[in-house]
Amino acid sequence: MPFDSIGKKLKELRKERKLTLKSLAEQTGVSISFLSQVERGKSSVTLESLKKIADTLDVSPSFFFSKDRSQENSDSNHEQFHYQNLSSGIRDAVFSPILVTLKPGENKGSAFSHSGHEFLFIIEGKLTVEIEGERMELDEQQSFMFDARKAHYWFNFSDQIVRFLVVSSK
Repeated sequence: MPFDSIGKKLKELRKERKLTLKSLAEQTGVSISFLSQVERGKSSVTLESLKKIADTLDVSPSFFFSKDRSQENSDSNHEQFHYQNLSSGIRDAVFSPILVTLKPGENKGSAFSHSGHEFLFIIEGKLTVEIEGERMELDEQQSFMFDARKAHYWFNFSDQIVRFLVVSSK
């Protein structure tokens, strides 16, 4: 199951940081039972939950995906979204560049916020971005930057893959 590796990395990192499930749940606002299910590969993680967990553990969300996964076919039936870390292994940068691929119709999830700013650049397809309840569509070669403290989320309402660059500042 593809979510097994995410859960294993989460558990290893949590233990390395000497955090209990309870303390991680309190810091992220994600339930203990959900975190436990993710660690055991019994539940998939949404973009917003992954971002909350990654921020709390001070890693990029792409940390949870192995290098081998970045080479996998993005049409995998089990994969909701795909992150590829473009930071070249630099962990203490003031920004984090990530390539995101959303499958056709990937439109589940709810808005979240985090510190810093976020820059989006659409490489392929049409991305729907929602910021504080306002939706806009970005086409290929379009970009947009916003205050990431505003509740936001992105969706693929199309029947084609959407690939975009996300650069988040801390």
